[in-house]
Amino acid sequence: MSLTSSLYQGITGMKAHSTAISVIGNNLANVSTTGYKASNIYFEDLISQDVTTGAGSSQLGLGGKTAAIYGDFSQGSIQTTTSATDLAIGGNGYFCVQPANSDETYYTRAGNFTFNNEGYLVDANGYRVQGWAMQKASTTSSTTTDYQIYGTAGDIQVSNFQSPASATTKASMITNLDPTTTSQCDDTTDPFFAMFKNWDGSQDTPLDSSKYGYSSTIKVYDDTGTSHTLSIYYDKVTISSNAGSDTVWEYTVTCEPSEDGRTIDGTKLTGTSAAGLLMTGTMTFRSGTLVGETAYTLKSNATGDMHALSNWTLADFSTSGYPQFTANFTKASNASATNQVSAQSIALDLGMRSKSSSWSGASSNASGIGTSALTNASTLGSMDNSVVSALSTESYDTGGNSTLYQTQDGYTAGYLEGVSVDSDGVVTGTFSNGQEMALYTVELATFTNQWGLRRDGNNLFSATLDSGDALTGTANSAGKGSITSDALEASNVDMATEFVNLITTQRGFEANTKVITTADSLLSEVIAMKR
Repeated sequence: MSLTSSLYQGITGMKAHSTAISVIGNNLANVSTTGYKASNIYFEDLISQDVTTGAGSSQLGLGGKTAAIYGDFSQGSIQTTTSATDLAIGGNGYFCVQPANSDETYYTRAGNFTFNNEGYLVDANGYRVQGWAMQKASTTSSTTTDYQIYGTAGDIQVSNFQSPASATTKASMITNLDPTTTSQCDDTTDPFFAMFKNWDGSQDTPLDSSKYGYSSTIKVYDDTGTSHTLSIYYDKVTISSNAGSDTVWEYTVTCEPSEDGRTIDGTKLTGTSAAGLLMTGTMTFRSGTLVGETAYTLKSNATGDMHALSNWTLADFSTSGYPQFTANFTKASNASATNQVSAQSIALDLGMRSKSSSWSGASSNASGIGTSALTNASTLGSMDNSVVSALSTESYDTGGNSTLYQTQDGYTAGYLEGVSVDSDGVVTGTFSNGQEMALYTVELATFTNQWGLRRDGNNLFSATLDSGDALTGTANSAGKGSITSDALEASNVDMATEFVNLITTQRGFEANTKVITTADSLLSEVIAMKR
């Protein structure tokens, strides 16, 4: 073997170490690149030459070369940010992005996303982040969530999203009714409905302030998102001292008479004395605690004078066991009574409900009560199999009547104000009406051989035959990592390691140059032999 081959061996070593320095340099150049994955270089020797020795046939190496450059896909550190659309993956997986109007998909660990002027969630290159749209689950089974993904993955776009209006289906009104209050409205024939009988929906002031002991209002919504004010009036009923410690309050639920769109038996209630009357009933208290409640509403078979107590029958129950009423604010057909098919009824929670959704001992219509209960309040009846909530209407001497708590579940339409992303990649919108709606679920991809991915620059990878096809799914499923919002994954380049590698690679390069200079010196000696 000639000395000339030593020159070539040194050259191969220099080439290999030059490539290694380039790999290290690229790693250090990207030490601050979001989601960057470092590269590691590996060497291998060249084919060896057979040589004859005193011990027989042997081999002599001819140098070295680059064997492979593999990516280091270890987890980078997570850095917090102040943007909800900055996303970091903890564990396996890549975000999927596509250029506009293209089916070509790229993959990235850099989750520095923003919304563009068209409402698309995009990366720094303007490529659109992929995900599945969400819709409300079609079942209310306890084994399902409120929202589920549907269709195929596509661009995440939140422009023009609006939270639709939702009609009120339940209203809660919890009050304290002072037992020392005196009755403001009496009726010798129907003492438990005196306030109800004094209501006149055809007047500008349907119920004079001198005719009730306390009132409280709550805003509710119809199915168009229009708000309406419900007023609940309360008045204590004067009962006989023989009734023991029981106290009874009459209550009446009303709306603005002009907004009452009900039509019963062909009679429009607007303009009549019954306009605005939605429900009436009684509450019985014993030692301050609610022990009985009745509720009466107009049914579809009511005839004649809608203000007559004989037309007011025991209320229907909601599926949760609360009495219901309907106002038909939108004047829809076949929707003016709770027993009509198109009714959008409101369940009233005063603190008591019936587990069997039925009544016990109560008169079938309000006219049947009369004065008999003045000496025995228990004859008013109540809900069957009743349950009193921990927070319920009460009657304690606290220095006056007061509203303790009120809520309802309706709301108007709302526009999108902001988004958040949870660990499962669900993009949830927050709307101006206070509602939250799941909009999309971010798509993640994993690969059988992620070391086979092609680096395309701009923090992007693309699939190859070596990597295999992308296995897509949601975060926290099928081996895919979780997503952290308001955070980015930093580069996984370790500067200390890279500098050590740089030093050793530099020394390796220098050693190979010494091989060349030494071989050159020996060749010079050989040439000098001719002189």
